[in-house]
Amino acid sequence: MNKAEYSQINETLYHEVLPNGLTVYLLPKNDYHKTYGLFSTNYGSIDNEFIPYGATEKVKVPDGIAHFLEHKLFEKEEGDVFQLFGQQGASANAFTSFTKTSYLFSTTDQVEKNLLTLLDFVQAPYFTEETVNKEKGIIGQEIQMYEDDPNWRLFFGILNNLYPNHPLHIDIAGTVESIADITAEDLYTCYRTFYQPSNMVLFVVGNLEPEQLMEQIRHNQATKEFPPAQKIERFFPENQADVLPISTLEAAITREKFVLGIKGIDVLPENGRELLRYKTAIRLLLQLLLGPTAQNYLALYNEGIIDDSFGFEFSLDREFHFADFSGDSDQPKLAVQKIKEILLNFEHDEGITEENLNLLKKKMLGQYFQSLNSIEYIANQFTQSLFGDQTLFDLPEIIESIQMTDLLQVGRSFINADVFSEFYMQPKK
Repeated sequence: MNKAEYSQINETLYHEVLPNGLTVYLLPKNDYHKTYGLFSTNYGSIDNEFIPYGATEKVKVPDGIAHFLEHKLFEKEEGDVFQLFGQQGASANAFTSFTKTSYLFSTTDQVEKNLLTLLDFVQAPYFTEETVNKEKGIIGQEIQMYEDDPNWRLFFGILNNLYPNHPLHIDIAGTVESIADITAEDLYTCYRTFYQPSNMVLFVVGNLEPEQLMEQIRHNQATKEFPPAQKIERFFPENQADVLPISTLEAAITREKFVLGIKGIDVLPENGRELLRYKTAIRLLLQLLLGPTAQNYLALYNEGIIDDSFGFEFSLDREFHFADFSGDSDQPKLAVQKIKEILLNFEHDEGITEENLNLLKKKMLGQYFQSLNSIEYIANQFTQSLFGDQTLFDLPEIIESIQMTDLLQVGRSFINADVFSEFYMQPKK
């Protein structure tokens, strides 16, 4: 078992790759009563075209199947796994993103028992046509619930503009029509392909003894038989710089909404550390330009062009990276125009100074250190923040290393007027 010391944050991370390919991370936090376990597979909603395990020809499965599979894994022939966790004093949950599916539990007692339950239920699929068909109605209601959420529709509206030919623009849960086509055999095909131990990560944080817990995990995995690991081949459309549209949707809202998107078409670093530096540098640049303490933000706010609903996010994962800037406004087109001008003139912006960058880095580090007090935050962020061999705990060093030249470089690379897109929502007339 490998051991990494992070002296700056006073953490010790234990790491091992088991013979079956499963990657395990353990983070002891013995001052805490609660323990979290997170079991993730590198498989999400965008992975709908691939070569199945043991096959040679690619297939395309229905949209929303990764999320559907997440739901179905909790249901076994002998009952619901949620009840079993409850009987063992734990709470359980799961979530699916564009690129990952994760299963988790939290408990203050019987850590090893609950951890083995987590491993066992995820690694023992049970699907029948009857249970699959029953689930379609439940997930259909979930899809319709999200369709009634204006901000959710705003987000997927801009994704549809930025990635019209890519599965990224499709709701993670799919559509009512797409899930109607899912069969038990489809679920087994996806499970065999993407739930290989070599495509999965187990992370446990909390009150634990690393060697004792790792031995339990080793023994659990050694008693199970898995097919030999097979390289996963996924297929996606080319990331082209197409002419991106401006779209408008009428909806049951009382105030207009806008979102400006930037599609990343620049070539990203392949090295995990450099990729994490790129992501951090973009976030620092956008905060300096449009963060809550930026002069640009205050000017737009004082002019009544934006309000406190305004926000932005930069997303980077395998196969995509983009930024979106959104909010409510009485002058949505003017808001978008002003934000565009700020972004395109970033090199001459008065807020882009060494002094402001150093202050923002200190603020970002302060928020980071504070967040480490929450083991729930660590559990949820750890597998989302893996970039090669770089982890969540390498972030302080990376933040400190970023200079003004890095911000200017990533800005010139990423901010491109040719890949801007706009999406508006208006009240129904």
